[in-house]
Amino acid sequence: MTDGIITAMNEDFVNYSDPDFDDEAAESSDDGSQMYEHFRFVADKGQALLRVDKFLVARLEKSSRNRVQQAAEAGCIIVNGKAVKSNYRVKPLDVVSVVMDRPRYELEIIPEDIPLDIVYEDEHLLVVNKPAGLVVHPGHGNYSGTLVNALAYHFRDNPDYDVNDPRMGLVHRIDKDTSGLLVVAKTPDAKTSLGKQFFNKTTKREYVAVVWGVPTPETGRIEGNIGRSLKDRLQMAVFPDGDYGKHAVTHYRVIEPLGHVAVVKCVLETGRTHQIRVHMKHIGHPLFNDARYGGDQILRGTNSGKYRQFIDNCFTACPRQALHARTLGFVHPHTGEEMFFSAPIPDDIESLIERWRTYIKA
Repeated sequence: MTDGIITAMNEDFVNYSDPDFDDEAAESSDDGSQMYEHFRFVADKGQALLRVDKFLVARLEKSSRNRVQQAAEAGCIIVNGKAVKSNYRVKPLDVVSVVMDRPRYELEIIPEDIPLDIVYEDEHLLVVNKPAGLVVHPGHGNYSGTLVNALAYHFRDNPDYDVNDPRMGLVHRIDKDTSGLLVVAKTPDAKTSLGKQFFNKTTKREYVAVVWGVPTPETGRIEGNIGRSLKDRLQMAVFPDGDYGKHAVTHYRVIEPLGHVAVVKCVLETGRTHQIRVHMKHIGHPLFNDARYGGDQILRGTNSGKYRQFIDNCFTACPRQALHARTLGFVHPHTGEEMFFSAPIPDDIESLIERWRTYIKA
């Protein structure tokens, strides 16, 4: 989303994300899920009061004041750790950062012939159904075999699409082991328009998950700040209202109770890193087979050997967190038409659900 707003790039960016953190979440940084610092400037001791947009235009090559102002509107201009508007006045020793929703690609993106399940495509955008196991962006430990490499191959004969150009490309992300729908912008204008829709929470996103236990009540709203866990830096956690973490809201509804698990629908009001996974764990219902958040343990049911074998078979049938981004809706950036897409529940989650249906009938 955000990298469509700032066009300049340089070699002196600082990436403050943990390279070992699985952050292709999702939950898009549409409204600030996981952000990366691409530029950082520290104001001199003698800095006179100056609007932050003017301050940055003087320091970012090939970037206009209008672009900087758009970045500020999208929450991408950070001063001393907090987002500011374009009229903020920079003071001596202020730390001014420009953040984006993906890390800067360290290496040239090599096109790779990786199959794509394309749900829709026109001259402005593409909607793809990502399979589980496919990393979205190249990064630490995953410099090839990603969705971006697949897109580079798909667009290899399109002279107007440059996979290394941050003004186009993926508008949001989902986790490596989450399947489902993603939208790709093929033009800078499309990415700016779609990015604003995600940031303003006007997109429609619905996920299907299998969780341990049956949530009570069967329809609910989960609200709680999400931030990096203070106990395990590879996890996110829910925190009380305050300065730590970012506001997050998930709506859920039980679709089908299945004994010791349930199929639930989750609708995002915000989009934070691992939001559904963290929120469902927070209310005592981790996603089935979610290794990072404890769902790969037997959390409900008996201690019999037969039951343990059944659960092991379920883990084998769906060897990842049971989460699928099923629907995606937005306004077309060029035509203004409301677009709505749906991707069927993948075979591994369907197999998991069928096993539980059979189990509760036995």
